Amino acid sequence: QPLISSSKWLQLHGLKRNKLSLSQILSQIGFQHRKDYVTTLGKLVASRYADGLFPQYERAQDGSVYNLTAKKELILHFVDCLMGAIELYKQRMEWLTSESRQIFGVIQEQCIVIVLDFGTAAPTEFDLCRDALSMVLVEQVTQIAEFNLIRAAQDIMKWQQKSTPVSEHTVKSAITWLWKLDHMTAASHTSSAEALLEAMSDEVVSS
Repeated sequence: QPLISSSKWLQLHGLKRNKLSLSQILSQIGFQHRKDYVTTLGKLVASRYADGLFPQYERAQDGSVYNLTAKKELILHFVDCLMGAIELYKQRMEWLTSESRQIFGVIQEQCIVIVLDFGTAAPTEFDLCRDALSMVLVEQVTQIAEFNLIRAAQDIMKWQQKSTPVSEHTVKSAITWLWKLDHMTAASHTSSAEALLEAMSDEVVSS
C-alpha cells in the first residue's frame, strides 16, 4: 500500500523470505516421517525407525507427520520470529483501520474524484461528513498525484473542471471549497448518477 511506511511494508513482505510459514519452519526443525507403497502388502507403510526417538507433529491440513529434531534454542528463535511477525501484522491492521482509512479504506489509485452526496443530512451530520472528507484529503489525497471533488446536486457542483495535481495549495483550496458548501442544495432523483457519470468523464481518473 502506498501510505504505509516503507520499513513496515518491507518487513511484512520479508516474512516469506524469512521462512516463517508452517511448512518452512517444520522443514528447518525436523524432517517428514515418510510413507511408501509396499507392493506385497498393497498399502502405504510408514517407516518405524524414528518411533520413540523424536517428538512428532502431525499437520492437520494433510495428515503428514514430522519428526522434530531441533534443539530448544532453535525453537525459541522461531518463537521470537513469529511473535515479531504477529506484532507487525497487528500494527498493519491498526494502521488500516485508523483515522480516514477506517471510513474510506486505503486510496491506492493515483488520480481520483470524490463524489459528494450529502442527501438530506442534518446540519450536524453535514459537518461530520465534511470533517471526514477533510481528514481524507489531508491524510491520503496528499499522497497521490491528482484529484477533484464533485457534489451531487440538481446543478452539479465541481471544485475544479478537471482533476488537478496534488499540492499543499490545492488540498487547502479543496478543503476551503468544501467548508463553503451550502448545507442544503436542490437535488433530483438522478443527481447521484449524474455526478458519477461526470466524474467518470474525466479520462485520466482511475477511481
